[in-house]
Amino acid sequence: MSQLHVDPSHLAAARLTPPLSKSDAQRALVLAHLTGHWPLATLQAEPESDRAADVRVLTRGVEALRLPPGPVRDVDCADGGAPFRILVTQAAVTPGARVRLTGTPRLGERPHGPLFDSLRETLGPSGLVLTEGKPWPVEIHAPTTAGAPVFRVPGAQSSQYASSLLLGCAALYLREKRPWSVEIQGPLTSAGYLELTVTWLRRFGFTVEETASRFSVTGYQPSPSAPPIPGDWSSLGYLLLIAWRTGGSVERADPSSAHPDQALLRLIQPAGLTPVPGPDLTMRVEGQARDGLVASGKECPDLLPTLAALACVLPRPSTLTDVGILRLKESDRLEGIRKFVSAYGGTTTLEGETLTVTPPKAPPAHFAMDSHGDHRLAMVSATLAVLSGARLTLTGPECVEKSFPGFWRQLEKAGVRLSE
Repeated sequence: MSQLHVDPSHLAAARLTPPLSKSDAQRALVLAHLTGHWPLATLQAEPESDRAADVRVLTRGVEALRLPPGPVRDVDCADGGAPFRILVTQAAVTPGARVRLTGTPRLGERPHGPLFDSLRETLGPSGLVLTEGKPWPVEIHAPTTAGAPVFRVPGAQSSQYASSLLLGCAALYLREKRPWSVEIQGPLTSAGYLELTVTWLRRFGFTVEETASRFSVTGYQPSPSAPPIPGDWSSLGYLLLIAWRTGGSVERADPSSAHPDQALLRLIQPAGLTPVPGPDLTMRVEGQARDGLVASGKECPDLLPTLAALACVLPRPSTLTDVGILRLKESDRLEGIRKFVSAYGGTTTLEGETLTVTPPKAPPAHFAMDSHGDHRLAMVSATLAVLSGARLTLTGPECVEKSFPGFWRQLEKAGVRLSE
């Protein structure tokens, strides 16, 4: 595996550009497919090399579903948890579809059972065939009719199950012209991502009715055009902190975005940092660090590694709560956070679901980190190097392709020197 040396000793102010939002694009891709807006103009305008790997995976999967019924279609989901879960449901509700899904060993280890069980319960009596390898392949033969119009799924492990099923409800509503619902059992983790799904359904013209535990697609009014895809708030998290350190700014930073990671703008303020919006969706961050921060994995799990990197350069300890969900990501991100904090010279204390991050008394001149193939751990390690001025040796930098292929180019714009 390759290594990259990150030297932040020559930083410069620059205007940094995030990719289009991966989470938004995935929802928009499915809805464009269902409503006749394929292909998406916003994505077509973006060079394919700049698109997140998960977006490319989902695009290939949807294109396979758009083919006429016939032989089994093979789709490699790579390491994409969200694309895989979305495609499972879309395949199951596409009449006569025959799809064989594969992915990395790590994706196969992640929990998918609640989604499979929900699909079998609702569509199985109508003829759904969903078979699981150990862990691959997952093969789906879709029925030509559907059953009772309610999917039931637990909410505790991931909101991706509910989002996937709700997008399936949209497909079934268009096909059958009757309401379809998702009933969530128990508390819902990362509720903001399900609300993002609801937002996109409404943008495309669907009527979605909500109660405390049920989301129902009850109507559809065609939209004249597909809504544009905003900048990615997960990626903006790294870039805004880098812009704070360098005196630069970022583009595509829409503070009205429904993305859960937009919570960064609120969460950094108690630490002394102030987001300052500019014209044309630009933004910079001002202020001096004066305190620690507090954030919850229930609200924004993908943001916690970024906030942990910031915590390493704050003057007081920070608290991350509800961190157990991080163990189920592309890697064990909870362990990954503890490793990069330790490599940097800080300390962590884990008590139940609460992680306390204590910065070192002084930053090291150099630290080393292995990404273990996790794009977020790679990018937060580099972000920490920029924030602190410490040089970084990173093993496995290529994994940023999953969500932010242009990340290293953006660092070079900010004056970071990279060498293999």
